[in-house]
Amino acid sequence: MPHLHVASSARLPVASRLRWPHIRSERGATCQGARGLATVAAPAQATHSPPPLDSKVPPRARGARELWLHDKAYEHGFYQSIAKIMQWRDRYVEDRTIFVRHEEMVDLMRGLGAREEDFGRLQVVSDNLQTDPTLPFRKSRTGRFCMDYDRQSLRRLEFQSFSLSAAEDFKRHDSDTVRVFDEIQEDLHSNTVLQGLMIFKAMVMHGVPTMRRPNFDYGANKWVCTMFNLRTLTRPDILGEPALEGVHTDGVDHTMTTYPGSSNMTPNSAVTLLHERDETTGTPFHETSPNKIYGRAQHTKFLDTLLVADHEYKHSLSPVYAVDEAQEATRDMLIFFTRKPVTEGHIMAGSDSLKSHEESPLDIPLFTLPNGECAD
Repeated sequence: MPHLHVASSARLPVASRLRWPHIRSERGATCQGARGLATVAAPAQATHSPPPLDSKVPPRARGARELWLHDKAYEHGFYQSIAKIMQWRDRYVEDRTIFVRHEEMVDLMRGLGAREEDFGRLQVVSDNLQTDPTLPFRKSRTGRFCMDYDRQSLRRLEFQSFSLSAAEDFKRHDSDTVRVFDEIQEDLHSNTVLQGLMIFKAMVMHGVPTMRRPNFDYGANKWVCTMFNLRTLTRPDILGEPALEGVHTDGVDHTMTTYPGSSNMTPNSAVTLLHERDETTGTPFHETSPNKIYGRAQHTKFLDTLLVADHEYKHSLSPVYAVDEAQEATRDMLIFFTRKPVTEGHIMAGSDSLKSHEESPLDIPLFTLPNGECAD
């Protein structure tokens, strides 16, 4: 059984010539991946304008709390980070899942330009969560973003309600229910580590075809990323379950989960199991079949990150247990659901706007290598 706590990739030299590999459209089937070569060699000295990152984000006065990749064009660490992320992409192409440990994620975020003070701020941002629309043991906020590969940009989208259906392998008491979450606030929206995490995900999943879901617009060269900031709570009177629904999928193409922190939580809490697709949806964590488990992961340190092709594996999680059972235990997570825009017939049709957020705008460059899409 593959172990998802993989070792860090070998370091590449700063000047690297990267070739995109053959990539699989479905597990067991292959298609010819894009073969464009991209050189990420840093110049010896800054004697001219930085090389363009091909972003179509319009020039403007940007905020101090925006991650602007152009500013890193001559820095050694930026090119090291790009090379490492491409290595993780290679592994994601092959395994359809990766687990990146906290030390490397911290280094990658610094290499992309995240501000040092934002690491500490991200660890306490969940303290501002209030309620959840359907679960009494959880607090939550959400924000929507568009990864637009035509513009090479990441921008925040306007608020919409949220639904997951039983038809998408999500069976819970609130399946098929329209849920209205509180929106994320400025303290998270403007955090450059959060922005770096979404840039990381956009780079890893770019051009990686997956098993297709119905009623998604796979012709669109953009993705909708619904980000959840969640806190699961266990108290003497209630057990916090990160996945009350048991074995499930998230109804998207790529799911990424990142760990900001926890308190009073036992070491055996919140273990993630990945299951083969023929495991029965809704099966409780402790009743799953051992011979249908593909892998195991556990977020235990700041920025531990799991990325999985959501329609190719199901997953489940164990509850959050308290060390001191008389006190509250908490587990905080950032969850990134990423999928193509929906079409008619999807439960989210009519609630999947691609309009930018007017009150809290964000529009920053992405970075992807050319010719990253696979013609399938």
